Amino acid sequence: MEVEVKFRVAFEDIKRAIESLGALFVGEEVQEDLYFSLPLPELLRIRKIANLNRSFLTYKLITDPGKNEEFDEIEVEVSDFEKTREILKRLGFKEDVWVKKRRLVYKLDDVTFELSEVEGLGAFLDIEVLSDDVEAAKRKIWEVAGKLGLTEKDVEPRLYQELLKEKKGR
Repeated sequence: MEVEVKFRVAFEDIKRAIESLGALFVGEEVQEDLYFSLPLPELLRIRKIANLNRSFLTYKLITDPGKNEEFDEIEVEVSDFEKTREILKRLGFKEDVWVKKRRLVYKLDDVTFELSEVEGLGAFLDIEVLSDDVEAAKRKIWEVAGKLGLTEKDVEPRLYQELLKEKKGR
């Protein structure tokens, strides 16, 4: 189970705070996510990581509707973004929203930090733990968030595609 909490942040400030915890910088990704129209709690996207020349097809089931913190996820690497996109369109899936971001990834033990600058939305930090023990994962996330000075008021419970649709008035 993927357990994560997303926070609105000041990019440079939180980057320094993550590094001060001793988190290891894993890499930078330039991501373009194309989401297809599905009723929540299901998500379907194709992700292109442009700077690494890799693409992934991902299905997510939100297991805690309203909070968007727990996901049952299936992901496969695909060799061709555009052909995968065409297959999904021919199967009847409708393109919904593009989410474009620059993401810095850090690791500290079993915690992953994904610091993103999302085009049109600003900066966000996803703190993620993969675990079968959801409650323990949440405790770990909040322990680390506290060390970064993040609180409940900094949480952004909406998905990026929801935020972009709201911004566009859809």
